[in-house]
Amino acid sequence: MEKKAYVKFEPTEELIKKTLKLVESVAALQKNKEEALKKEGKTLEEKMIRRGTNEVTKAVDRGKAKLVVIAMDVEPEEIVMHLPPLCEEKGVPYTYVPSKLELGKASGIEVSAATVAIIDAGEYSKLLEDIIREIKEIRK
Repeated sequence: MEKKAYVKFEPTEELIKKTLKLVESVAALQKNKEEALKKEGKTLEEKMIRRGTNEVTKAVDRGKAKLVVIAMDVEPEEIVMHLPPLCEEKGVPYTYVPSKLELGKASGIEVSAATVAIIDAGEYSKLLEDIIREIKEIRK
């Protein structure tokens, strides 16, 4: 697979695994919280994870995203081309995973997701910090 124009750096296998684990963990945590609140007739005030290019773009614009994850196999590229420059402008760390299908599955949906934003890592904030540190190392 040739490198897409929007892919600014190549993440390590370890970084990809950690990133997908974080996305999966935060998505599961959000689902559990939503189910617990639903029993009480309440809803989650702020989502912990955002899926899809539009939702992620809004989260970055509003300064809510802590980490953006972009799939490297998005077609057409223009769908996510704006995200790396926007993240850099807003100071939001971003990374890549090879597959949008894998990213969708990790984020708790049955279809592919071109992008995902972590809004609140909850109890996984240490893993989030590790991932951000690794991204900074790779991008030096």
